[in-house]
Amino acid sequence: MILPIVAYGDPVLRKVAKDIPKDYPKLDVLIENMFETMYNAYGVGLAAPQIGLPIRLFVIDATAFADDDELSEKEKEQLTGFKKVFINPTIIEETGEEWTFNEGCLSIPDIREDVTRNAIIKIEYYDADFNKYIEEFDGLAARVIQHEYDHIEGVLFTDKLSSLKKRLLKGKLTSISKGKIKIDYKMRFPDAKKAR
Repeated sequence: MILPIVAYGDPVLRKVAKDIPKDYPKLDVLIENMFETMYNAYGVGLAAPQIGLPIRLFVIDATAFADDDELSEKEKEQLTGFKKVFINPTIIEETGEEWTFNEGCLSIPDIREDVTRNAIIKIEYYDADFNKYIEEFDGLAARVIQHEYDHIEGVLFTDKLSSLKKRLLKGKLTSISKGKIKIDYKMRFPDAKKAR
């Protein structure tokens, strides 16, 4: 089932999400719906707060990046079939050189900005069957994970921009929260009612 994606300005996007128990009701259905919602919006990642749930869960399928001709063969190989579920994740460390990449977000449509992040992360998480992993990721895989991880920490990519950039984007962000944008996927706007 395709769920509406919560737009910028909704308080749920600012909450630090809570861990979920093994017996979380209909978790498999929720995960399936999250993937379906993400694919419908042509995203590569989706965190539970983006569908209104303040829980520590996000899904990623970065396979689309594998077609990028600017990537090395190693990176293309790493991203091919890179589809994962992260439950109750904790980033243990972020290392490596910082690098900048143009990011966007399904909750903040029509805005893309350069964001600087560390190249390598070590993360502990559970998969959909609650098997525990501690893994290291680098490059675009690490970046997509960091972006989604920020969501469960109540952080948006726009928070990482300079104060000048933030001021320049203020009007656009207000329009998004009021639903004054054209998008081709289902969204829920926090200030749409007030706008009318």
